[in-house]
Amino acid sequence: MALLDDRVALITGGTSGIGRAAALAFSREGAKVVIAGRDAGRGEEVAHEVTAAGGRVVFVRADMSRPEDVEWLVSRAVETYGRLDCAFNNAATEGEPKATADFTGDEFDEIVAVNLKAVWLCMKHELRQMLGQQPSGGSIVNTSSVNGLGGVAHGALYAATKAGVLALTKSAAQEYGPHGIRVNALVAGGFRTPMLERVFERSSGGDSEAAAAAEGQISQMVPLKRIGRPEEAAEAAVWLCSEAASYVTGHSMIVDGGLTAWAR
Repeated sequence: MALLDDRVALITGGTSGIGRAAALAFSREGAKVVIAGRDAGRGEEVAHEVTAAGGRVVFVRADMSRPEDVEWLVSRAVETYGRLDCAFNNAATEGEPKATADFTGDEFDEIVAVNLKAVWLCMKHELRQMLGQQPSGGSIVNTSSVNGLGGVAHGALYAATKAGVLALTKSAAQEYGPHGIRVNALVAGGFRTPMLERVFERSSGGDSEAAAAAEGQISQMVPLKRIGRPEEAAEAAVWLCSEAASYVTGHSMIVDGGLTAWAR
């Protein structure tokens, strides 16, 4: 029996990277999947991949920073499949690397809107649906980052939002545990995603050799000596949403190849 047999799973940021890998992994484990993202072309490509692999999937174009989009997205998932059992709130933006005092107010608002407020908006509607459906209950996983555990130079706003995701997660876990809803965080290290590729490109000024050197430097900091595969993050999210993790809530699952092991 598959881990998520006949469950309904909503995945935001599902058009690339960890979200794309999660769409395929959740589907493989038997879930009926709804993926959401802003890029319709990439979303349809991922939906086609899931369908080609034998899965059931719907792509919904939505901007997670827009309250009306989020409310409509959750409604669409329920209209399509009848309920909502799992949610993987994974959409995020990294922003431009800058010193803390150099960010503008607009940049602050944008990063907070996408990385933190959007997670709260998703949880707001997901939790209400999970409370009201019969049978009630469900599992939510929010993507955070190791940068949210202790901050990062030239990425203060990203780090702050990812720290906020952890606080939201732990608060909701305490509030909704009695109602059969588990809420956990995936604390991601470095994974080979378009976001990480952009970070390497920016840090190297577009020089491919410098970007490769930066990647090698990061890899040497990881005890497993490599950048993670998106599929490895997706498997953690699948497990947290499954009954195999039925006694796990309010947990920050660090998946980083041991990068932060020295500081935990």
